[in-house]
Amino acid sequence: MSDNEKLVKGLVVGFLAGGAIGAVLALLYAPKSGKELRADIRTKADGLMSEADQYLADAKVKAGEIMSDARRRSETLISDTKAKATTLLEDADKLLVDAKQKATSEGGKIVGAVKAGIDAFKEERGRS
Repeated sequence: MSDNEKLVKGLVVGFLAGGAIGAVLALLYAPKSGKELRADIRTKADGLMSEADQYLADAKVKAGEIMSDARRRSETLISDTKAKATTLLEDADKLLVDAKQKATSEGGKIVGAVKAGIDAFKEERGRS
């Protein structure tokens, strides 16, 4: 959770708590009958419950957005990783093919040189 989100959450919670405390104090010190006071408390409580429900709904929406963003980022990361792994495997295959070709080429040169050496030996031996 970022600092801004924490600040907003703290402000909303503080606002709700302050509003509730202020409303209760205002009702308690107001010169009203018990019936009117209970009706006012009920009205304020309903209002606070409505605000709390709205805050909860907003929090659910925000949580859904955060989850969607995290899911999208993880899918992108997985896709990028797969692409990089594929590229690395292709590069490794190319290096292996090149190494085999060089080994075959160099091996052919060595075999040719050995044959030439044996032929030269036989030729020199036949002359003697």
